[in-house]
Amino acid sequence: MAQTEEHPEFFPSIADVVHKTNAGEEEDISARPMEEIESLCMQCEEQGVTRMMLTSIPFFREVIVMSFRCEHCGHSNNEIQSAGKIRPEGAMYTVKILNRSDLDRQLIRSESCTINIPEFQLVLPPSRGQLTTVEGLLRDIVADLNVQQPLRRIQDENAYAKIQEIIDGLKEIIADDEEEDDEGKDKLEKRDLSKEDPVARAITITLDDPSGNSFLEFVDSMSDLKWNMRTYERSLEQNRQLGLAPPAEDKEENVVDETEQQPGGPDEEVFEFPGICSRCSRPLVTRMKKVSIPYFKDTLIMSTNCDDCGYRDNEIKSGAAISELGKKITLKVEDRDDLSRDILKSDTSGLSIPEIDLVLHPGTLGGLFNTGDSGVADVDDRAAFQEFLRKLKQVKNAEIPFTLILDDPLANSYVQNLYAPDPDPNMEVVAYERTWQQNEDLGLNDMNVESYSGDDTTDGDVKTQSS
Repeated sequence: MAQTEEHPEFFPSIADVVHKTNAGEEEDISARPMEEIESLCMQCEEQGVTRMMLTSIPFFREVIVMSFRCEHCGHSNNEIQSAGKIRPEGAMYTVKILNRSDLDRQLIRSESCTINIPEFQLVLPPSRGQLTTVEGLLRDIVADLNVQQPLRRIQDENAYAKIQEIIDGLKEIIADDEEEDDEGKDKLEKRDLSKEDPVARAITITLDDPSGNSFLEFVDSMSDLKWNMRTYERSLEQNRQLGLAPPAEDKEENVVDETEQQPGGPDEEVFEFPGICSRCSRPLVTRMKKVSIPYFKDTLIMSTNCDDCGYRDNEIKSGAAISELGKKITLKVEDRDDLSRDILKSDTSGLSIPEIDLVLHPGTLGGLFNTGDSGVADVDDRAAFQEFLRKLKQVKNAEIPFTLILDDPLANSYVQNLYAPDPDPNMEVVAYERTWQQNEDLGLNDMNVESYSGDDTTDGDVKTQSS
């Protein structure tokens, strides 16, 4: 709480935030206690609004409350993140839910918190941060369990019955009976329920957070008889999960890991090479890993990241021998599903889309737009380029069908086959012999692949043999 006392203007209490919101003028944007940012909706891909509020919770700590809502599709999402440091000890909160007033207790769940309800043998693994109440938590559990119930009823009736038992029990606690025939009577019964009335079934809720950033509200004071909080020292495994301890380097653990690896386990190793950043000339590390792509070949993925200036570079190379034949892949893109295919384009591959006259030459990431007449005026060039950009946007959104062509003389490019191992009806793969010029450009004509282990020969011997 020292941070709140030193900078109270950054993390005001929730009461102060509400007061500022009610007293502030709508025109005074700088006086608003929250920030609004336009962000992309993951459901409809339209622009929604994300609201962020910095606040402090009494007897707890500073937090960042985030809320997203899309006015186009109605999708909403709420999340909470801790604004403080990870505490030196983990924390475990326990509360007994005996009365309906206990359902109104405020609950803060961090990304590393595990929730346990032993009466139902229910354990919720760590998930996204959440600011809610006990009743809100129970309603979220009911909603999540209800999603797959129709499918479970068909596939596994035993699992369906056990999960339905939990759902019915939680609905009794929160007095949420959706199967009541008389809706008016049901609402009347809910209004008659008092905060001091006992719940239909007493339960215990336990929050176990190794980071100590979760919280469960107590009533009046920390001597609340229904509430308990204790701290504990984190184990080594918990510190590793929080990123506070390095991975295990013990030889015995490495031996166990090697025995558990499937064939091809050495491919999982990540190699690191020290180097110098090309921008800031400071030391950096380049990481390389071998990846085996199904129905293709082994590839090498290299990644360079400079922590000082932020420079990043990624590159993919073939990890197999040079192919004897080149490869030309032609994909007919008809809908957005085809845009989700994985594509690997090597630096020796050319890419083209004939419908929009787009050509991407080997060895470069730049596209060339050919107008067909170099003598066209500048005004006409700009108009043609705008038309090209319009068509490119249509291709990007799969609004028009188009053909994607990858021509790789070394056959190191790849387009995902959705029907593998069967042929893909929308994709054609043609193998061809490279021309002399292609081999010359790739440096294959002068490559010597024979007599590596033979005896050394003098220049005279070479001349005699050639004669």
